Amino acid sequence: MAACGRGLRRAVAASPHPALRRAHSDARGRLKPEYDAVVIGAGHNGLVAAAYLQRLGVNTAVFERRHVIGGAAVTEEIIPGFKFSRASYLLSLLRPQIYTDLELKKHGLRLHLRNPHSFTPMLEEGTAGKVPRSLLLGTDMAENQKQIAQFSRKDAQAFPKYEAFMNRLALAIDPLLDAAPVDMEAFQRGSLLQRLKSLSTLKPLLQAGRILGAQLPQYYQVLTAPAVKVLDQWFESEPLKATLATDSVIGAMTSPYIPGSGYVLLHHMMGGLEGMRGAWGYVQGGMGALSDAIASSATAHGASIFTEKTVAKVQVSSGGHVQGVVLQDGSEVRSKVVLSSASPQITFLKLTPQEWLPEEFVERISQLDTQSPVTKINVAVDRLPDFLAAPNAPRGQPLPHHQCSIHLNCEDTLLLHQAFEDAMDGLPSHRPMIELCIPSSLDPTLAPPGCHVISLFTQYTPYTLAAGKAWDEQERNAHADRVCDCIEAYAPGFKGSVVGRDILTPPDLERVFGLPGGNIFHCAMALDQLYFARPVPLHSSYRCPLRGLYLCGSGAHPGGGVMGAAGRNAAHVVFRDLRSM
Repeated sequence: MAACGRGLRRAVAASPHPALRRAHSDARGRLKPEYDAVVIGAGHNGLVAAAYLQRLGVNTAVFERRHVIGGAAVTEEIIPGFKFSRASYLLSLLRPQIYTDLELKKHGLRLHLRNPHSFTPMLEEGTAGKVPRSLLLGTDMAENQKQIAQFSRKDAQAFPKYEAFMNRLALAIDPLLDAAPVDMEAFQRGSLLQRLKSLSTLKPLLQAGRILGAQLPQYYQVLTAPAVKVLDQWFESEPLKATLATDSVIGAMTSPYIPGSGYVLLHHMMGGLEGMRGAWGYVQGGMGALSDAIASSATAHGASIFTEKTVAKVQVSSGGHVQGVVLQDGSEVRSKVVLSSASPQITFLKLTPQEWLPEEFVERISQLDTQSPVTKINVAVDRLPDFLAAPNAPRGQPLPHHQCSIHLNCEDTLLLHQAFEDAMDGLPSHRPMIELCIPSSLDPTLAPPGCHVISLFTQYTPYTLAAGKAWDEQERNAHADRVCDCIEAYAPGFKGSVVGRDILTPPDLERVFGLPGGNIFHCAMALDQLYFARPVPLHSSYRCPLRGLYLCGSGAHPGGGVMGAAGRNAAHVVFRDLRSM
């Protein structure tokens, strides 16, 4: 069998298997000259916005640049027989109302819940003849405490209290995710009626304050402090702290030792599946199946979705109001409103005529922090990884830990910080943080019998390399080889199991998926780019200075992850504005 990356390597830009290419433009409506609303981009947020608007009676068309819908929530068959969730790979944060409102199960959505959900194997020296320790966490609190007690009995006792503390904060913030932030522009400059309306949006903030009560100062620290400072107040064992700290840096060019990383930790605790708070799972058929279910819900009510239709620019009337879009082929499509699920940078700096936007607004958008640490590697293997800390079953069938997010190089929070510092010097991490997931352990439809697809979410890799180096094929493969060497240390034989791989560095993620800087959140989930200030202050309510143009992607409140909240919230704002036109 081929060594890691030396076998059936496929180019990043390879086309998916024909079975995964959906002819949306043929199957989902003919192009008309006019619609009530146009949505730029068929990422999951754009599809959610279209589905809600269409249900509200707003005739909506979606235009997608790529040959396949879903944005970063997509399934692609890069290597024949192996179906990859090529970018996003796990589901938890999608808002519960969206499941029910859009009837996603009726439209084919099937989920595989993971329990246990987190596995951190140790690399331990001096354990000849002994199985290295590991930390396995799931929904059974007693079993979690037993696992944690291997490292600290004190931490085992503290863990339920920590979970309750963080869940209370997530519960308090939860209502803020489902409503537009307070419209500060209307509050400051609007009419008396607009000011009164903007005050009504304070309700979720007041609810949050009531839930947190006297503990508000402690919770404020979680939102502003380094994640390590928060975790140090609860725990003493590094394997537990480092495992939890991975959620504070995932997708973010930050370290758990940097202020504000505590919020990212919280952001990834806000989800749930099938009524189970905090649960994460795999989508049957890959993440593209979620996008297909949302699209099916939208088109069932009359929405039109077009692939390989690139929007070239937003059209503006002489009176300063959006009047549609121009496609790359020169076609003009009129509409009353335009919603963009593309990034703020693409929306406002590339697609919108600059003369219709204030200079200060354009400057703020151009200054957004879009740094990304992520290189996503999709790997096809002919057998499951065999971890020293949890040896495989004799027949090679998946074991409970194979369904988890498997954290490698995560025994100590200092390892995460050192990996971050490498990237700050313009270097891919010498010992990268790796989140390894094997969705085919629960969904065998993704790979041929006995084979598996593996998602490697690796950090930290800078967008711009030091010494003027470029992310060419040599540098891509050097990083992927380093990652495979790390996995080999935990699971000997891994490199020999690889039959192909797909490497997406930050520039690749930008080029393929339109993620600025390769940032999975469109712009950093830093405190200065959240809520009132997402994407920029005074323009956080999905509207922008150009009338009729709205932002509905991850660059809008409440931010990134496969949540759908930005699409849903923006659709309701647009509907209210259309009624008042």
